[in-house]
Amino acid sequence: MSRFQSIYASLLDQYIDFKRNLGYKFIDAESKYYLFDQFVLLNGGSKISITKELADKWAVKRPNESDSTCYRRVMYLIQFASFLNDSGYPSYIPKLPKAYKSTFTPYIFSKNELNAIFAASDRLEIDNFMDSHVNVIPALLRTLYGTGIRIGEAVSLKNKDVNLEDKYLIIRQSKNGKDRMLPFSDSLVDVCKQYRNSLKIIQGPEDYFFVKRNGCRCNPKAIYEWFRKVLWKAGIPHGGKGLGPRLYDIRHTFSVHSLAKMAYSGLDLYYALPVLSEYLGHQSLEATEKYVRLTSEMYPGLLSDVNSICSYAFPEVDNHETY
Repeated sequence: MSRFQSIYASLLDQYIDFKRNLGYKFIDAESKYYLFDQFVLLNGGSKISITKELADKWAVKRPNESDSTCYRRVMYLIQFASFLNDSGYPSYIPKLPKAYKSTFTPYIFSKNELNAIFAASDRLEIDNFMDSHVNVIPALLRTLYGTGIRIGEAVSLKNKDVNLEDKYLIIRQSKNGKDRMLPFSDSLVDVCKQYRNSLKIIQGPEDYFFVKRNGCRCNPKAIYEWFRKVLWKAGIPHGGKGLGPRLYDIRHTFSVHSLAKMAYSGLDLYYALPVLSEYLGHQSLEATEKYVRLTSEMYPGLLSDVNSICSYAFPEVDNHETY
């Protein structure tokens, strides 16, 4: 049964199914379309056709709504209106609000900071609570840095997905709907084997790889709380809520360090970027381009090479719109 109730219910279902069949998870979009569906019940007419009046009213920024949320709401309506037009229902396509620009800068850990983080995680005292995440932290943090995977992908790994003999893992149904196989290093294999050997439980291939001592799956929020404790023990200051360093910054750090390593080893950046993009599971090179600029800031010796690829592959634009 459809969760939608307006005259657009069946068409919203069709559009969401269409996008998911293309490999998009479309979770945020679906939540916004639910709000649009409720909006139509209060403000819409009886004919399937998005009017300018309805679109303009939908585009009005809500109280306490961020620019990015308003931008996405309108973007999703534009996409749905285009779908309606293609389906034979003439609809008005609104203009996007002025593109918002994120001022957030990822925190890139230095090699010394990473060593301090790993050392601090090793000094965590194992408590007597079987439901505690403390036993997972040393291996999980090293896995995040050693592979660049997202925390959600890490805690979703099952035993069948991690091959410690052939040194690879499989990410299934990631953020962008891609499955991908990632090789990892001998040192990370040793860390994972040590962690797995510490578990005194019997598991099958469908059980989760990173688990607490009671065999239960890890919670990303709890992992982040432990990460904050590790940062404190490592002497790395935290800026407070929303300011980081964040757990996700380990992925950013992996990306910058990997790109720098490939560049220093002599790999042409024209080849390095697609390799990194595929490894990270990005849908496009544009999603990976930010790491080129971050790498140039951290490693000034690579600046000339970075500039040469950016000027060709990613020209500057004045009004870039983020999708």
